[in-house]
Amino acid sequence: MQKKVHYLKSGLLRLSAGLLCFSFAFPFIASAQTDTTKKLKEVKINTKPLPNVQSLSPIQQVSANAFGQLSAFNVADAIRDFAGVNIKDYGGIGGLKTVSVRSLGAGHLAVLYDGVQINDAQNGQIDLGRLNLDNVQSITLYNGQPPEICLPARSFASASVLSIITIHPNLTAAKPYQVLLGVKGGSFGLANPYLQWQQRLSNRWSFIINSYWEKANGQYKYKVKGDGSDTSSTRTNGDLNAQEADGALYYTKSDSDKFNLHLNYYNSDRGLPGAVIFYNPVSNQRLWNRDIFVQSGYERLWQSSLHLLINTKLSQDYTRYTDPDYLNGQGGLNDRYNQWEFYLSGTLSYHLLSNWEISYATDIALTSLDATLYNYAYPTRFTLLNVLASNFNAGKWRFQGNLLHTYVDEWVKMGSAAPTRSIFSPTLMATYRPFNGYDLQVRAFYKDIFRNPTFDEQYYFAVNGARNIKPEFAKQYDAGITYRKALNSLLDYVTLTIDGYYNNVTDKIVALPNQNPAISSIINLGRVDITGVDAGLKTGTKTYDGWRGTLSVNYTYQDAIDVTDPTSSFYNQQIPYTPKNTIALNGGVDYKQLGLYYNQVLSSSRYYLSENLPENLVDGYAVSDVSLIYKFLVGNKPAVLSAHVDNLF
Repeated sequence: MQKKVHYLKSGLLRLSAGLLCFSFAFPFIASAQTDTTKKLKEVKINTKPLPNVQSLSPIQQVSANAFGQLSAFNVADAIRDFAGVNIKDYGGIGGLKTVSVRSLGAGHLAVLYDGVQINDAQNGQIDLGRLNLDNVQSITLYNGQPPEICLPARSFASASVLSIITIHPNLTAAKPYQVLLGVKGGSFGLANPYLQWQQRLSNRWSFIINSYWEKANGQYKYKVKGDGSDTSSTRTNGDLNAQEADGALYYTKSDSDKFNLHLNYYNSDRGLPGAVIFYNPVSNQRLWNRDIFVQSGYERLWQSSLHLLINTKLSQDYTRYTDPDYLNGQGGLNDRYNQWEFYLSGTLSYHLLSNWEISYATDIALTSLDATLYNYAYPTRFTLLNVLASNFNAGKWRFQGNLLHTYVDEWVKMGSAAPTRSIFSPTLMATYRPFNGYDLQVRAFYKDIFRNPTFDEQYYFAVNGARNIKPEFAKQYDAGITYRKALNSLLDYVTLTIDGYYNNVTDKIVALPNQNPAISSIINLGRVDITGVDAGLKTGTKTYDGWRGTLSVNYTYQDAIDVTDPTSSFYNQQIPYTPKNTIALNGGVDYKQLGLYYNQVLSSSRYYLSENLPENLVDGYAVSDVSLIYKFLVGNKPAVLSAHVDNLF
C-alpha cells in the first residue's frame, strides 16, 4: 500500500513546535479489609539499582517512571534518545512514526508486545506513534536479539528487537483493585483522557483494562517559502480521532506456572494533510484504521529445569484510504485493505548442565491480505520458523549461538505467486569478563539475517501476480565494551557502553520512480555498507535532603554508504535520511515530589536523495523538551500533575 505511505510522508512539518501539554492523573487504591500489622523500624534507601548494560547483545531500556522525564507521549517518543535509533516521523498529529536501527530500515525491526510480535505483512512498518504509554511498564531495544533463548522463534528472526512489556496487576487481598484516571491536553486541539482499572479476582486471577481517546484538530501555523509572499498559512486536514481499548486476564499459580489472555481494539480516523502546494492548500485525503487482536501465552517451568512457552495470536487489520481529488476514471480513490493473521508458537528449553542450556522453538504463521484493487493478487503467506539455540557459561566466558530456518510459501487467487523460500540464518554471540570484582565486559556478535519482501513490495500493482523480488539480506558484526560501577560518593553509579559495528546489506529492496508517480517500481538494486559507533553514559547522584540528579548521554555515528554500482553518481555516498552524527542528552533534578527535566536531541545534516549534492541537503536540527512533574495527594489519593513543552528552542 505504497500510496498511503507516500501521502503520509508528504505531510512532514514541525508539528511539535511549541507543543504544551498538561496531564492530571489520580490513582485510586481501594482497601477491602484492615490487616493486623506490626510497625517495623524505618530504613531509608538512598540508592537505586544499577542500569542493566551487562548483556550478550547491546541493550537499551526505559521504564515507566522515566516516560515523563523524556517528555514522551508514545513509544516512538520514549526511544528517540536511544543510540543507533533513527525515528522517521512522516508528519501530522497522527502521522506514521517508524524506527530504523543502525540504518537497516524499519523492516528489520521486530516489535514485541508482551513477547508476541506485532506483525504487518502488508508494508512491514509498525507505527510506534499509535502505541500509547499509559499501559507500558518498560521498553527494551536489543541489537541482534534478546539474550534469553527460551523465546518464540520470531524473536530470533530480525536484525533488532523492540520489546514492549505492559503493566501487570500487582494487588493484594487488602488492596484488591486500583483505578487510574487521567487527561492530557495541549496545542493543536489535543485532548487525551485515559482510564486504567486493575482488579484482583482471587489469589491466582486478576485483570487489567485500559482505554483512551485521543482527539486533535492538527491545525498549526507555518511559513510559506518559495512563492515570494513570505506569508503564514494554517495546516489543514491534519485532524485525528482515535480510540483504543485493551484488556488482559492473568492467571498465576506460581512464578513457574502462568497464563495470560490479551484483547486489544484500535479505531482511528485521520486526515492526511498532503504536500504543501503553492496556491492550492486543500487536501481531502483520509485514512481509517480498525485493528483488533487477541493473544494468549502460557509459561511453565519445572524443577528439572524444563521450560515451556506457548503463545497464540489472531489479528485483523482493516485500512481504508480515500482521495476524492485523485484523477482517475472512478472519480477518486477509495481503497480498502483487510489483513488477517493466525500465529502459533511453542518453545522448550532445558539445562543439560548447570551452565549449559539448550532450546528449540517453532512458530507457524498464516497471513492473508484482501484489497479492493483492480486485478489484485489476494496473497496468502505460510511461514514456518524453527530455531535451535544454545547458551553456555564457562567461567569468565559466555557463549550463545542459534540456527534459524525460515520456510515461506505463498499462493494467490490471481496471477503468479512468489517462489517458495527455505533459508538458514546463523547467529553467534560471546562475552568475556576479564577482571573479577569489576563489572567490565567485552562482547561481540555476528548475525546473518534477512527480511522477506512485504505484500506491497511483492504484489502492489504488480503485473501478472508477483514481482521477482528476492529477500533483503543483512550481515551484522558487533564488538563492544560495557562497564558499570556503584559509587560511594556524591554520584550513586556510573555506566558506560560503547559498541562498534559493521552491517552489510545485499539485495536491498528499493522503490524507483515510475511514469505514474503514485506507483513505484520495486526491485532488488542496492548494496549498502554501514559502519557505526553507539556510545552511552548514565549516572545519577545519591539522594541528599530530598535532592537527586540524573544524567544520560547517547552518541551515534553512522556511515551508511551505497556501494551498489561503482559507475553511478551516488556510489560511496550516504544513503538518504541518515545523519552521520546524533547526540541525545537527558538530565533532571528531583526535589521530594517535584521533578524538572530537560531533553535535547542534536542531529547533523542529511540528504533526502541518493546523490549527496548541496541542493539535496537537509539541515541538521536540534529538539529541546522540558518537563515539570509534581506528585501530591488529593485527600489520601496520590495524584500527578505534569507540564511538557516540546521544541522549546
